[in-house]
Amino acid sequence: MAFDFKLPDLGEGITEVELRRWLVKEGDTVAEHQPVVEVETDKAVVEVPSPRAGAVLRLQKREGDTVRVGEALLTIGEAGEARQETLPRPKSVGIVGELPEAEEEKEDKAEAGEILATPMVRKLARERGVDLHGIHGSGPRGSITPEDLETVAAPPSAEGFGPAERVPLRGVRRAIARNVMDSKRRTAFVTGMDEADITDLWELREREQEAVEARGTHLTFLPFFIKAAQHALREHPYLNAAIDDEGEAIILKKHFHFGIAVETPDGLMVPVIRDVDKKSIIELAAEIQELGQKARERTISLDEMKGSSFTITNYGHFGGIFATPIINWPDVAILGFGRIAERPWILRGEIAVRRILPLSLTFDHRVTDGADAALFLGKVVRYLEDPGLLFVEST
Repeated sequence: MAFDFKLPDLGEGITEVELRRWLVKEGDTVAEHQPVVEVETDKAVVEVPSPRAGAVLRLQKREGDTVRVGEALLTIGEAGEARQETLPRPKSVGIVGELPEAEEEKEDKAEAGEILATPMVRKLARERGVDLHGIHGSGPRGSITPEDLETVAAPPSAEGFGPAERVPLRGVRRAIARNVMDSKRRTAFVTGMDEADITDLWELREREQEAVEARGTHLTFLPFFIKAAQHALREHPYLNAAIDDEGEAIILKKHFHFGIAVETPDGLMVPVIRDVDKKSIIELAAEIQELGQKARERTISLDEMKGSSFTITNYGHFGGIFATPIINWPDVAILGFGRIAERPWILRGEIAVRRILPLSLTFDHRVTDGADAALFLGKVVRYLEDPGLLFVEST
């Protein structure tokens, strides 16, 4: 007997996904637990498996559609079962005769042979200055949907300012937009800044880079930044925390799971390196390399994108100096590193050319205060300026 397979709860509070790609087509036979569709959440691309074996009778959604949890994805039936076609809706009949059809249905029928579109779609098209002629509708019977309008470049705007293009806010970009606004609403964010002379660290990395790369791992500054932050967090635990708003409590985390901001072609993603306190610089470098590649290739799993206690972002790789990074909620702090540059610096009373690293720390002022944040930054600077401390002090 045919049944509709509905989008299951994928966890992590996910309420909707974007359907990226069907892995089956109508008429295919699928096995139980066989992946049938690839969807994109606000964190990762996930393959959704079929809960039972059978024949694919109907694909209920199109690639590119937004699907909410509980909505039907496809219809699966017994092998050999005929596909059920959608029957026409009967006319609504009341006590005193026929009820008028919905305005949208009237519009579709009245325009048969011309443009099939609901009044809402026509109104949107007028507001955006979009000509519906020539648009290939993806809705029922070829009707034009609101999503179809999103793919059309608008002509000169109604205000007369010139041509414009509408780019749908979807996938990772939409997730980023939602998450950063959610973070700003939930946190009382403040940003402090400092600078570190990392000339000695620069020279250490230069000396060791060739040997590390011979083992197949690219040695960047990021593992050192992570270790410095982890050491400093031991002395400033209120920055490695979360806040329980309902219970009015601060949760001090005893683990060190670092979210690492990674730029991908689809937007910023934050994979998580767990237990950084238990890993060496080389181990961190290898894991950063692996997770970064998986994030850029969109093969990273949901489990690898959750559970951070603190976040690191290295925007200096792209040329930035100072910034006001947005907290990766539910973390309460994020540490950003800017571009390393040669600058004149006072060293033991003399002016010298040194390699200087800008740092920016955004923290939730509800959890801790500026003094604690400034002292934390000072500790990070101390570890980066004297990298030997990263190896002689306890993990």
